[in-house]
Amino acid sequence: MKGRIAGVLGVLLAAGAAGGASAQYPSLHDERDGFAQRALAEHNRERDRAGVPRLAWNTNLARDAEAWAHRLAREGWLRHAPRTENRGAGENLWMGSAGYFAVEEMIGAFIGERRHYRHGTFPNVSRTGNWQDVGHYTQVVWRGTREVGCAVARGARDDFLVCRYWPAGNWLGQRPF
Repeated sequence: MKGRIAGVLGVLLAAGAAGGASAQYPSLHDERDGFAQRALAEHNRERDRAGVPRLAWNTNLARDAEAWAHRLAREGWLRHAPRTENRGAGENLWMGSAGYFAVEEMIGAFIGERRHYRHGTFPNVSRTGNWQDVGHYTQVVWRGTREVGCAVARGARDDFLVCRYWPAGNWLGQRPF
């Protein structure tokens, strides 16, 4: 097995890591590895497949995501930011063994939930009967979402990815796309 991976429901319903930035995940001001472009491209590949408008990168969302990712890395576990900290943005979270996963694989875990997705009105959008099995995916492809910003921070054992979305998706009574 390539490493541990964990996911937590990635979207709020409307509602520095030890050592700082690593060489693999530079700070937002260091674009040598193209993290922002790669994260945005991964989101937009799936949005193209779903037939919804492409997202734009939002540096303010990315900055907020970076602050939260660093907090999670310090604490060593996943939890969603309170509304006072995420300012009503949607949020996808991911964690996995430090250094094992590229950003495309991290976001790919959200997109992989498509296998359980069925078209419907939220929250009736999962073949399993549990919308939480597709919550990351539906936020990625939510038609009304226009912007994304993501960041990764490294903790003692794990990497933590936080993606923030504006406007938030996963609204009760609405269709994702």
